[in-house]
Amino acid sequence: MNKTVLITGASRGIGADTARLFAEQGWNVAINYNHSEHRALALEAELKAQGASAMVVQADIAEAQQVQSMVHQVQSHFGTIDALVNNAGIAQQRLFTEITEEDWNRMFDVNVKGMYHCTQAVVRDMINNHAGKIINLSSIWGITGGSCEVHYSAAKAAVVGFTKALAKELGLSNIQVNCVAPGVIDTEMNAALTADAMEQLKEETPLGVIGKCSDVANLIYFLASDKADFITGQVISPNGGLVI
Repeated sequence: MNKTVLITGASRGIGADTARLFAEQGWNVAINYNHSEHRALALEAELKAQGASAMVVQADIAEAQQVQSMVHQVQSHFGTIDALVNNAGIAQQRLFTEITEEDWNRMFDVNVKGMYHCTQAVVRDMINNHAGKIINLSSIWGITGGSCEVHYSAAKAAVVGFTKALAKELGLSNIQVNCVAPGVIDTEMNAALTADAMEQLKEETPLGVIGKCSDVANLIYFLASDKADFITGQVISPNGGLVI
C-alpha cells in the first residue's frame, strides 16, 4: 500500500514542488490550500495526469475545526497519514514600530497555531501506528532573526522550539519530527524583495546562487523517507552557506 503525505500550503512554491516529488516517488498526496483553489486543482490534475494519486483539501489551518475536517477527508480517502509537512506560512516585512496586533496575531495564527492544529490532528493515529514523520518549515530568520521581520522571525523561531520538544516527546512512539529552515529561495514570498536586495543576498551566499524550491523539496522528502529513520529533533537549513 502506498504511503500518504499531507502537505499544507501545497498549491505553489516549495509546497507544490514537494507534492510533485512525493508523487513521483509513488506516495498518495493530499494538497492543502486556503485561497489558491485554481492552483491547487491545476496541481492535482497535473499529478493525476502523470498517474499519481492526489486529492485537494481546502482549510485555513489557523482554524481548528477546518483542520479536523481536512484530516478526516484525507484519512477517509487514503487511510493513514504517514507524513505531515507543515509548509503553509505567511511572511511580512514591516518595521517593528509599525507591526499591529492584528499583524502579530495573524503571523502566529498561521505559522505556529496552524502547525499545532495540523500536528495534533494527525499525531494520535501516528502514535497508535507507532510510525510517522512530521516535517516543519521554519526559516533562517527563525535561527538568526531578520530586520524588519520581528514577528515573522519570532514565529519561525517558535517552529524550531516546537520541533525539538515534540521530537523528544514522540521518540518512543517511533515518530520522527524535524525542521527545515530554508535560506533565500526563489519563491513568490520573496518576490516582494527588490532586485537589488536579491542580488545582495545572492552575493552574500557562499555558493553564489539563490535556492530553488526543489532544493528544499528534496530535503523534505529525504526526511520523510525511511533513510531518515534515525534523524529527529534536527533543524536543517538549506541556505547555500548564507548561515553556517
